[in-house]
Amino acid sequence: MKQKPKSRIALLRERAGLTQLELSRLVGVTESTVQNWESGRTGTDHIERIVRFCKALNCQVEDLIEDINDSLEKPIPEPGSLSEIHNLLGTEESATTSSSDTKVTQEESANLR
Repeated sequence: MKQKPKSRIALLRERAGLTQLELSRLVGVTESTVQNWESGRTGTDHIERIVRFCKALNCQVEDLIEDINDSLEKPIPEPGSLSEIHNLLGTEESATTSSSDTKVTQEESANLR
């Protein structure tokens, strides 16, 4: 019996080291949806339409998604002090912390993210 060649989705999924279940969870669909895509039982027409949108508009997929664009347009400023961190988190700064103790290095700030 001749085996059918694997779909591109299956090949890419395997190259990424993912199971069908893992991919389904990352994409936000059921495992059976991934199985259907890989077997060819259901098409990926909607994905192909998105690709055509991007080609027609000369943009990336991310450009079509409002939530991603909104967050990119308004970058979150890096906190420069402990009091700014407390302000961002909505917590109160300890009264015992002196202003000389509130300077945060860039490395410390990066570790908080």
